Amino acid sequence: MQPTADPNPLPPLSASQVEDLKLASGKMLGPERRSFLAAMADKHCGGSARQAERVFGWGRGTVQLGLHERRTGVVCVGAQAAYCGNWLWEERNPEVASALFALAESHAQQDPTFRTALAYTRLTAAEALRQLRLQGFGEGQLPAPSTMADILNRNGYRLRKVVKAKPQKKSPRPTRSSPTSRPRTGSRPAAGRSSG
Repeated sequence: MQPTADPNPLPPLSASQVEDLKLASGKMLGPERRSFLAAMADKHCGGSARQAERVFGWGRGTVQLGLHERRTGVVCVGAQAAYCGNWLWEERNPEVASALFALAESHAQQDPTFRTALAYTRLTAAEALRQLRLQGFGEGQLPAPSTMADILNRNGYRLRKVVKAKPQKKSPRPTRSSPTSRPRTGSRPAAGRSSG
């Protein structure tokens, strides 16, 4: 059986149109991208993943998966996020993290301007590590000082010196006897003028 020819074939795409479609597909991820690839393969390549690979340079397997998702209506969801990447230090060491946050909370102060909800702390990363060692936590459980600073910042404790409210400087008020406060009385006659 011969495939039927499309009664309204689309004109071939120009090189700039192909580049635009590649750029657009590069801005998308996951199911959204596969759906776009499938739509373009249907529109410009007759639903052929192999031809879409040749024309656009997209992965044939990705286009084929997008075409299957489009045909069945079932979207495939990856589990990469659940199994990839490093855990945060707080997730790997929850008991040390809770001791660290209790320690940071005891040293924290509210922003003096009350403009933000950030807690400023005088506790440095090195001091936090020293305090945690004194509480009995081993070196294997504790991070490096730079990582400790990141952990405190990430959890809302900004490592800054808390500036105490400074009293306003009292500027001396001018007195009547000071030369800057005396009003000028009388005016000097201008040179070359005579009164009268």
